[in-house]
Amino acid sequence: MKEMLVDIMICANANGYAADGEVLVTPIGLLPRIAASLAMKSSNPDMMMTDSECWMLAEPNPVGPRGTCLQANENWMGLSRIFDNVWSGNRHITCSPVQIDRFGQANVSIIGPDYSAPEVQMLGVRGFPGNSICHASTYFIQSHNRRVFVDGECDYVCSIGYNPDRLPRGYTFKDIDLRQIVTDLCVMDFGGEGKKIRVCSLHEGVSLEQVRDSTGFDLVTSDELKVTPRPREAQLEIIRNIDPFNLRYKQ
Repeated sequence: MKEMLVDIMICANANGYAADGEVLVTPIGLLPRIAASLAMKSSNPDMMMTDSECWMLAEPNPVGPRGTCLQANENWMGLSRIFDNVWSGNRHITCSPVQIDRFGQANVSIIGPDYSAPEVQMLGVRGFPGNSICHASTYFIQSHNRRVFVDGECDYVCSIGYNPDRLPRGYTFKDIDLRQIVTDLCVMDFGGEGKKIRVCSLHEGVSLEQVRDSTGFDLVTSDELKVTPRPREAQLEIIRNIDPFNLRYKQ
C-alpha cells in the first residue's frame, strides 16, 4: 500500500499542472520532480522544466545517479531568465514547507516563537516571498500532521497567503495563486469561502475524521468529496521510466 500511496500522490501532483499550458515548473524534492516529469510527458506537453541548474529540457531527465542518461537540452535557462519567468507569473512551483497555517502561509525558516533564538534553524525564507506574490504555488506534504498544519499562524511567515491582515498594499486575494496541497492523506485546495483550505479528495482507506484530527485548524469539505484516483497504467509506465531505480519508494 505504501508503494501505491506514493504513486497516488505523484499523480495527484501531476494533475495540478494539466491546465497550466506553457509555464516553467520548478518542482523541489524527488516526488514533486517525478510528478512534474509525469505531467510534461502526459497531461501538459507544453510545460517547461530545467535540469535544476541551467538547461531547459526537451525531455525530463530520469532521477538517479548522474551519467545514467543523456540530457535532451532544448535551450539555455540562466538565472536572469529564471527571474523573468518569476516576475511575469509564468512559473508554477511545488515545494514542501515545514509549516502551513489556515491562511496558506508557509514557513521554511525557523521553528519556535523567537526568531533571535529559534528552537530549530532551517533554510531561511529563501525565495518564498517573491515566489508566492508572483506566481502559482503548490504544496507537497509527505506527512500530514499537526506539526505541519499548525494552529494559529506559522512560527515565521515566509510566504503570502489568504490572510487579509498581511496583504501588501494594493493586493487582494485575486493577486494570490495558491493552487493545491497534496499530502499522504488527501488532496486539498483553497476553494472554501474566503479562500479557506478545502478537502477535495481522500486517498484510499483514509477517513475525513483522520484528516481533521491531523490538522491544527478547521477544514472545509468539498460538496463533491471523492476518493483520489489510482494511477492509470499509462501513468505508471511513465513513472517507472522517470524513476528506473524506484527511489520514490524510499521517501
